Amino acid sequence: MENSAVKNKKGDLTGGSIGKSLLFFFLPILAGTWFQQLYNAVDAAIVGRYVGHEALAAVGGSAATILNLFIGFFVALSTGATVVISHIFGANKEEGELGKATGTAAAFSLLFGAFVAAICVIFTPQMLKLMKTPAETMADAASYLRICFAVTPAVLLLNTESALLRAVGDSKRPFIFMAIACLINIALDLLFVVRLKMGVKGAALATIISQCVNCLLLTFTLLITKQPYRLKIKNIALHRDMLKRMMRIGLPSGLEASMYSVSNMVMQVAVNALGTVVVASWSLAGKLDGFYWAMAQATNAAVMSFVGQNYGAGRHDRVRGSVKTGLKMFSIMTVIMSALIIAAAPQALKIFTTDKDVLSTTYTVILYFVPFYFIWTAIETLSGTLRGCGDTKPVLITGIGICCFRVIWVLVMYRLFPTLFCVSISYIISWSLTLAAMTVYYRRRTRQGETAMSGV
Repeated sequence: MENSAVKNKKGDLTGGSIGKSLLFFFLPILAGTWFQQLYNAVDAAIVGRYVGHEALAAVGGSAATILNLFIGFFVALSTGATVVISHIFGANKEEGELGKATGTAAAFSLLFGAFVAAICVIFTPQMLKLMKTPAETMADAASYLRICFAVTPAVLLLNTESALLRAVGDSKRPFIFMAIACLINIALDLLFVVRLKMGVKGAALATIISQCVNCLLLTFTLLITKQPYRLKIKNIALHRDMLKRMMRIGLPSGLEASMYSVSNMVMQVAVNALGTVVVASWSLAGKLDGFYWAMAQATNAAVMSFVGQNYGAGRHDRVRGSVKTGLKMFSIMTVIMSALIIAAAPQALKIFTTDKDVLSTTYTVILYFVPFYFIWTAIETLSGTLRGCGDTKPVLITGIGICCFRVIWVLVMYRLFPTLFCVSISYIISWSLTLAAMTVYYRRRTRQGETAMSGV
């Protein structure tokens, strides 16, 4: 049950209306991910308009897929830190344990980030060749990737620090810092690409500078805060007990993200074979409907932190209540957003390019995907709930239902029908299979009782 210390604690999500608590915690996360998507879209718009559709394909095709593989792995891996810290915070444990958890998460981010940066900068050309990147986009894609990979430690640290603040109920400051970074990115895009004519390299420099500013703001906030989760220099080390707890939850999530990214890389290879126009269209569709994916990401992050605190506090009633409330609330949002994307797409796409073939193909891609996004929203809500309880079994469900299915689809069906529709429909089928399996698993766990929700 709740005690007075927990009730009065800043960032507490274990009391009050579930709907209001979840909504007001979710909204800043959503706004932050939208700002992140906005400056990704600005990159694409400026590159597409002022450099050309081949440069747009270079930035958003294989390069984006490779970046997502490595960054996505670590962001998923950091969910272990998010869950552990939210459990400690919800249980109202001593300050020292929170400090060790925060220091371990920061140290791992820096060390792993440095390792990833070194490996990826060296092997960038080989990775692009492996994905059969079109020859006309190879040079720009390599330049873009190497510049972005150079600051991987800062990128991983800022994602970890944002997740840590959300774990203790603070979703506002990560949003504010993301908004500042977005404005800086837009200004530098205009300077480097439009005024100084630096092309793809200019877009990459604008992105990494804004990310570094975001990282500095988050780090400074954690260093000066008076809250028990503050980051102390002496605590920045790999504390074995904390690292073990974080890896037990985070490593399966990281492997899941890697499988998901690898399956997307396989799909990107299939898309690359369809020509530069399709590659540019595939990338451009992601810049527009990326606003939905930002919402899906925010849904998972909000549910996971909300459930994590309540699970740590022993409030299993609020865990179950958040699933019912979240499914209704986020599904309604998804339907509204899907309708807006479809309605706005014909005009909005013209901001990015004037190429008629690219515009037409991009809208076709949007019509294939957008009407079915409500399926993915339900998956994010259920998986966020299970992860918030420390349950890592969703990894197997998504690994088989999404990753393995898509690879098999490309190897079998795409060889028979090498078309854009064949690539696209595999996503809808894999989402549907995954949601069915996730629903069955969640219901079985809840029927077994409250203790069955535990994976730790």
